[in-house]
Amino acid sequence: MKKTIKRALAAVAIVAAAISIGTSAVADEWPLVGGDYWEVTGIDLKDGGSWKYANWLATEWRKNSDFAKSKGWIKDYMVFANVHNRSGEPDLYLVRVVEDVPSGAEGEKRLKEYQDWAAKSLEDMVGESGNRAEYRTVMSTSLLQVLTFRD
Repeated sequence: MKKTIKRALAAVAIVAAAISIGTSAVADEWPLVGGDYWEVTGIDLKDGGSWKYANWLATEWRKNSDFAKSKGWIKDYMVFANVHNRSGEPDLYLVRVVEDVPSGAEGEKRLKEYQDWAAKSLEDMVGESGNRAEYRTVMSTSLLQVLTFRD
């Protein structure tokens, strides 16, 4: 029994040593490199709501996104139409491209700065978002990371 335990501990130590020695070598050989993050939100438009939502995107969403871009919080933003969407799929995808995901403290700092710029309370912003439920439904939000090939 003692021999079995000693052999198991030795095997664990060997594996741990191999992993720690090989980690940098594996990272150098990994064929993909992580890049920017794309936050993708799927939006379902209610019948008759596309005009109202398109206007909101072209004014408020765009203004907010331009502010975030001017602060360096996002790198880019875009709207995609799901031209041949099937039943249950979003009509639109809203995309914001960021270099990295902010920490909790950084997120709080940005929220405060945004609130000061927009002159809106958190309660106001939540209420406005709820009002858009009249003509759209948020179906999903995904955080994707671009992977590029290591050259």
